[in-house]
Amino acid sequence: MVEQVSVFLENTSGRLAELTRVLGNAGINMHALMVADTSEFGVVRIICDSPSKAKAVLDEAGFGASIANVLAVEVPDRPGGLADLLETLGDEGMNVEYAYCFVRPQGSSAVDVFRVDDERASSVLQAAGFRVLGASELYSS
Repeated sequence: MVEQVSVFLENTSGRLAELTRVLGNAGINMHALMVADTSEFGVVRIICDSPSKAKAVLDEAGFGASIANVLAVEVPDRPGGLADLLETLGDEGMNVEYAYCFVRPQGSSAVDVFRVDDERASSVLQAAGFRVLGASELYSS
């Protein structure tokens, strides 16, 4: 499992820029960012190089940040790679609450981040041959 920073954010002009500037000024590098929005609010989900520091600086700047454990899984960067993983989870009756992806510059595979409603997900994916990444493979602390 890895840690993801989540922020409940007002959907107003400049607010996302402000959030990212706070992180940038603190020297925090974002590896992935996902925004799910409605007309008034959004949830920003971030994989970064220092989740604990990110939460602290965002809290200090008045953003309500939280940290959640999520799965980060290497998925072959080819047609059907993600479908294979999702079918593995589905065959075990596991629901994906949300997901987003990114590609690391040095890699030949995508990294998919998942929030799954079953604690067995990591072991099921590993048994199926998927590589579940640990925190040290994505960020420093």
